[in-house]
Amino acid sequence: MNITELARRLRVSPQELKDTLPKIGFDIGQRAIKIDQYLAQRIIREWPRLTRELKNREERERQQEEVVANARAEKRVAKIGAVITVKDLAVSFGLPVNYILAELMKNGIFASLNEKIDIDTATIIGSELGIEVVPASGQVIDNNEISLSETREKISNSNNLIVRPPVIVVMGHVDHGKTKLLDAIRLTDVVATEAGGITQHIGAYQITRKDRIVTFVDTPGHEAFTAMRKRGARVADLAILVVAADDGIKPQTIEAYRIIQENKMPFIVAINKIDKTEANVEKVKQELANELGLVPEEWGGKTTICLVSAKYSQGIDELLDTILLLADINAEDRLADPLAEAVGTIIESHVDKSEGPVATILVHNGTLRVGDNLMCNQQYYGKVRALKNYRGQSIKDAGPSTPVKVIGLKATPEIGDVVKVELIERGDKTRTVAKKQNQAITKIQDNNSFQGTAINLLIKTDVYGSGEAIEDSLLKLNNEEIAVRIIYRGLGNITEGDVIRAAANQARIIGFNVGVSAQVEDLAREKEVVIERYQIIYDLINKVRQDMQALMKPEIRRIDLGQVKILAIFKQGGAVQIVGGKVIEGNISRDNLLEIIRNGETIGQGKLTQLQAGRQEVKDVAINQECGLQIESPNVLNVGDILQIYREEQIFKKV
Repeated sequence: MNITELARRLRVSPQELKDTLPKIGFDIGQRAIKIDQYLAQRIIREWPRLTRELKNREERERQQEEVVANARAEKRVAKIGAVITVKDLAVSFGLPVNYILAELMKNGIFASLNEKIDIDTATIIGSELGIEVVPASGQVIDNNEISLSETREKISNSNNLIVRPPVIVVMGHVDHGKTKLLDAIRLTDVVATEAGGITQHIGAYQITRKDRIVTFVDTPGHEAFTAMRKRGARVADLAILVVAADDGIKPQTIEAYRIIQENKMPFIVAINKIDKTEANVEKVKQELANELGLVPEEWGGKTTICLVSAKYSQGIDELLDTILLLADINAEDRLADPLAEAVGTIIESHVDKSEGPVATILVHNGTLRVGDNLMCNQQYYGKVRALKNYRGQSIKDAGPSTPVKVIGLKATPEIGDVVKVELIERGDKTRTVAKKQNQAITKIQDNNSFQGTAINLLIKTDVYGSGEAIEDSLLKLNNEEIAVRIIYRGLGNITEGDVIRAAANQARIIGFNVGVSAQVEDLAREKEVVIERYQIIYDLINKVRQDMQALMKPEIRRIDLGQVKILAIFKQGGAVQIVGGKVIEGNISRDNLLEIIRNGETIGQGKLTQLQAGRQEVKDVAINQECGLQIESPNVLNVGDILQIYREEQIFKKV
């Protein structure tokens, strides 16, 4: 059919038709003169509905642009907390959520509706939309920042200053060899002790190089541990950005570099796996320059690059010497007073079945000693009963830049919290810890307001960081139709109380690196509560994703195949009718659905069960061919009726 004829039938100009068709899913090109007959009929049939939807969509977009323009003109002010979901941010801004998602994508942030972003990111998005972002009134002041600023002030006024050992964070994409690099440095084998060979906890270690101590912080590379990587960067002085020579720049490489930039840390790029036959160092350098703007020193830039093979310990000495050199250049940023009361950051925390709540602390300033009382966010966390270094050996004190395991806590602090030594009034100890624990539980419960189909989960993990990472990863799977609802998240082995809580909320229990007794398993069977235990986070997330996928309702999509005009009736009566006809549009095939059209109106439906062409059974018949058809339909067919043959497909959305 000519485009001009099609436009005449639709009562629009040919140019208007060409401009509109791409917008409603028919991109025939601006130079098209003719169009397939079958496609033309489909356009004629669907034109009213599609143009109506297009008009509505354009009106919504116009309204959205008007809302954004008004927001810029009004110079709105949005008050938000330290973190906020994308959906809530859109409400605070008074803008459509898809507009917020688009602005985030422009800034390289790919977030879901329920994903949390911090106030800094919200401020950037707000500034681009002409909206001022301010902290909500009544927000809790960041005691971590207060503690760190107080510490810096005390250091600047101290007369007992020393240059503490540098703290190095190792960052990069998953499987690029970060932990293997630390193995080569420490001459130990941490990889073998990690489930699946993947680092799943933050660890801090120390080595001695040329009679100088260097502390290393190892951060997991899997995307589930983004928050843990950010905390690892926050406590470090210098960074090593690891890039595999055979793989190049990857998404988490870019993310790691952004974290380094945000923290304004000096860094070294370590190109690892140079021993592999697929290694291409020059290509990696080119990617660093093109994608991250990191020009190597040998190309006239300022980026220090070290070539290493963690597998064969090649280039390790040169890397360590470069670290010491970079540390010396930035020595004035690492002043500390070893005689002061200790201040440090929580690197990890968990509940040990024999030691109770324990935490790994990286001391920033002062010296932490056995018997010290620890405060965190103005709340008491207990007295230091014992200290252990990264080798598991008992020690009496830990100075600046020393990672140390603390035993004797009354509760598990959050990763990233700043703790400090203070004199504590005995009467306030129990009350403050209990208050802190209750706030943590309430926070999890209050964040689950999803009203659609939900999978209820109770999560128990061995350490706090893993629980937080698992929660963040699972919440990213949520969509408008189905969501994960975490009713509780805690530390330690699965208990009878967990089973009772799960049963009351129709939830299943997810255990990560935790145990469960036979007595608890018996109770779970009695209460019909499912307990699943995992050691690798990939397996846990994939299992929940599969469960969500199974609950997703498919979208039914209709695909029109062709039309048949009935020329003769051979058999009628009952549910089965046999007719003869000619295919006037498209191609038809058996075992498909059909609509019966009489005088331009659909009068019934049925199914095409058999086809004959030339007295032979066939699967399909092409346009302009005559055929015999066996039809199942309660409607009586007449000569001249049109049969629209179509099939339906189930389209499953991916979680």
